[in-house]
Amino acid sequence: MQWLWWFVGAMTFGIIEIVTLDLTFAMLAIGALAAGGVAVVGAPWWLSALVFAVVSVAAFLTLRPYLVTVLGKKSPMIEMNSNALVGRGARTLDLITETGGRVKLNGEVWSARTQDDAPEISEGSEVTVVAISGATAIVAPEKE
Repeated sequence: MQWLWWFVGAMTFGIIEIVTLDLTFAMLAIGALAAGGVAVVGAPWWLSALVFAVVSVAAFLTLRPYLVTVLGKKSPMIEMNSNALVGRGARTLDLITETGGRVKLNGEVWSARTQDDAPEISEGSEVTVVAISGATAIVAPEKE
């Protein structure tokens, strides 16, 4: 009957892993499955607990780092919202100075300014967004 509790524990860890997606509870589920397997063949409870601990720690130290590396490579970081606009090109609608101006960026009109101590950028110039500060695009002249 002890084996049943280990398998219920493994399923519980698996469900928690589905919610957290951290691969921590998956390693505990692997340990619980190993302990349940040992319990099925009639091992005492203390041996099942020892197998659970050893297999879980081994999975944490070996399998989890490998899986984090492999899964991390397949899902690159995708910039969202205003961060996705950094590096994009825009066209100036007004004279851009350290204190203000406007640009057409991604089909929208944005307030814009140059970086500190940068020269002014004339109207109609092509610029590159170097940062977004609030609702203001910080721009620099596009390199030719």
